[in-house]
Amino acid sequence: MDSVWLLIALAFGLVAQQLRLPPLVGFLLAGFVLNAFGEEGGELLELASRYGVYLLLFTIGLKLRLKDLLEPAIGGGALSHMAIIVALLTGSFLLLGAAGLAFFAGDSWLSAAIAAFALSFSSTVFAVKIFEERGETRTRHAVIAIGILIVQDILAVVFLLFAAQQMPTLWALLLLALPLARPLVNPILKLAGHGEVLVLFGLAMAALGAELFGAVGVKPDIGVLVFGLLLAGHEKSVELSKALLGFKDFFLLGFFLSIGFIGLPDWQDVALMTALVVVLLPVKTLLFFWLLTRFNIGARTSMLAAISLGCFSEFGLIVANEGYRLNLLSGDWLVLLAVSTAVSFALASVVNARAHELYERFEKVLCGFETKRFRDNAVPPEFGDAEVLIAGMGRVGRGAYRTMRDSYRMKVCGIDTDANKREILKGMGFDVLRGDAEDVDFWRQVIDSRVRLVLLALPTHQDMLKATRLLRKYGFNGRIGAVSRYEDDRVELEQAGVDAAYNYYQEVGTGFADHMQREIRDEEPAAMS
Repeated sequence: MDSVWLLIALAFGLVAQQLRLPPLVGFLLAGFVLNAFGEEGGELLELASRYGVYLLLFTIGLKLRLKDLLEPAIGGGALSHMAIIVALLTGSFLLLGAAGLAFFAGDSWLSAAIAAFALSFSSTVFAVKIFEERGETRTRHAVIAIGILIVQDILAVVFLLFAAQQMPTLWALLLLALPLARPLVNPILKLAGHGEVLVLFGLAMAALGAELFGAVGVKPDIGVLVFGLLLAGHEKSVELSKALLGFKDFFLLGFFLSIGFIGLPDWQDVALMTALVVVLLPVKTLLFFWLLTRFNIGARTSMLAAISLGCFSEFGLIVANEGYRLNLLSGDWLVLLAVSTAVSFALASVVNARAHELYERFEKVLCGFETKRFRDNAVPPEFGDAEVLIAGMGRVGRGAYRTMRDSYRMKVCGIDTDANKREILKGMGFDVLRGDAEDVDFWRQVIDSRVRLVLLALPTHQDMLKATRLLRKYGFNGRIGAVSRYEDDRVELEQAGVDAAYNYYQEVGTGFADHMQREIRDEEPAAMS
């Protein structure tokens, strides 16, 4: 992978990013372009590809929480959706082969099933990126979607385990004792600090897991995931995952480029790709929505989760690549899946950008799918006699809450999407309710309450803009305050209907200076005495 390859990948990645698409779409296209010019992958590309997959599995292991997967909507939704899609597609591919369509003619039932299995996955990278950009990682629909993705990833790992085609040695039984190593490994993670040593620790753990499991006849991919699981739940596991993010994305560049070197799509591939995307993506999305509502999830949560899952997956490409390596899938299948995945990202990006608007437009139709049990159990938030509502209970929100309550003696209520944070804050004496800043239904209930002042301390500027527009759209006549980081953000918030927007950095500096002045004044009389 020389400098010319990197420049081409950079160019395509930049173009994709400017079009608001995941950069990996550009990387896939760069691989096809390099292939068209006669380039071939080498050992360095293979190494980068392998470690990209390793780090993807390792970071998934770091995030695994068993309790999150036990919710029926997550485990049941993921398994039932995958079973239906795999059965539907396997049958369809075999029927198309029997009907004489050349692309499917040589497929066995196992080949058809592996291709269907690969297409049943949704993209973890895409969904997480969407939620992070919108500041929704702790919302109910994000938790459900990410839980479903983790279940899918576990099933992929199980497939990789069975695809190893070799029997583990007797030494593999010793791997069952690995949980006993947690007390030894966790202190090392704590000592690793916050910089390059932390990154090196993560890379070393991923490599050790791969080597150890491979040495006893178990697929290295499983070892990487297990070593990530060993560190899951540690106080620094989230920090480690973030520290490895850039390395994971860079090494995955090798994986996506390597897909392009397998072959180029012809016109038949383009036609099949179009059919796959046009027919299958809406089916996948609507099936997710219907299944989640059957598990007594609300229409809005179900729709937002379903839309974030409505694309193909980089993990599906890993599964397909394994099928190709075992001669169970043709290179044409892998090329088809790669192009379809890239196109699905492009379409899903457009749809997800307007997800909340789509819910507002089709709210009545979507709510018709809610179960009677959900409606009976749905409890609207009780604001009581609160006069002030603070949206977002981070450091800024908590500070505003204390000031309004203690200095101005006002009745205050906070909202936050993070269930764990709400429980902790309630234990500290805060009155905090569950609320989503982009939930139309929630703001309607705020308008009908006694709340006359809303302070927005949400994670992103877009969240505060959306909340402001919804409040004004549905007739909130009270005052709205918000936090901004930049001058143009402040102007945009005030144009949207915010009465007062405060520059975060400027106010922090002002508060710091005021605090020091008070400290100096308090110390001077003492020094004089």
